[in-house]
Amino acid sequence: MQQGIKIGTRGSPLALAQANDVKAKLIAAHADLGDGDVEIVVIKTTGDRILDRHLMNAGGKGLFTKEIEDALTAGSIDCAVHSSKDMPTRLPEGLVLSTFLKREDARDVFMSAKYASFSDLPAGATLGTASLRRRAMALRVRPDLKVVTFRGNVQTRMKKLAAGEADGTFLALAGLNRLGMSDAATEILSLADFLPAPAQGAVTVEIREDDTAMAACLAPLHCDETALAVTAEREFLAALDGSCRTPIAAYATRSGNSLMMHAMLLSLDGKTVFDKTGTCAATLEAAATLGQDMGAAIRGDAGEAFFETLATDIEAEIE
Repeated sequence: MQQGIKIGTRGSPLALAQANDVKAKLIAAHADLGDGDVEIVVIKTTGDRILDRHLMNAGGKGLFTKEIEDALTAGSIDCAVHSSKDMPTRLPEGLVLSTFLKREDARDVFMSAKYASFSDLPAGATLGTASLRRRAMALRVRPDLKVVTFRGNVQTRMKKLAAGEADGTFLALAGLNRLGMSDAATEILSLADFLPAPAQGAVTVEIREDDTAMAACLAPLHCDETALAVTAEREFLAALDGSCRTPIAAYATRSGNSLMMHAMLLSLDGKTVFDKTGTCAATLEAAATLGQDMGAAIRGDAGEAFFETLATDIEAEIE
């Protein structure tokens, strides 16, 4: 068994919780690994430094992974732990997502220091979020709300709420669960009303493609069911955009020998929604094809003019 394993991660409390979970699972899976054999290496990313504006102004999803992936490519770490929804659909050459842990609850939660539910927000209330998906989902049912950019880790956003910077915000339930903070959720939102981001709630481990020893070490941690769902969702994302510049939602679930996915593309204001469901056999190849086909179908329904208008709307919003 490989000794002296170095796990790369961001330094937020949630990222550290996820990395330490991977460490604990590795030690539990291999009798010859002890606590001193697995080291957590914290790497600060560009995305961690940008807290006052949309990531789109600075480069998108890759801002949370570049420095970590550079360290992985250079060999200074052996693997990297990420939230799957933060991963670009195209990885640097020579790197792969080898492992997906069992998926946590993928639902969003509404958080507020003033109101008991999202529907309780008064007309004109301020909603804080940097997610275009959450913005569009909220505005499609509550077009009266004022949306402002709200970034930072879980603790930072909760402090902003307490300080009155917004009347409410959204977080992923998976993150609260991993931090032992699920009781802080004001309201858990239904999947029917707030379809999650592709791969939300799934932790992945990235390695060098040629590192067969690390792949074998991680193999006991891998969840086939999560890999199926995330493959379909990420392929759907890739077919439409592949970054954080588009309000896209997708959620796939396995039932027996079948995989079903519900997916959406929205305009920034939530007034236009393209919504599809699809099913396929529960294999990785079929899951990838399902995501690609559903993405192509929705792209065809929307038309290129929709994407041109969306890009213009987003540029105007984030300036």
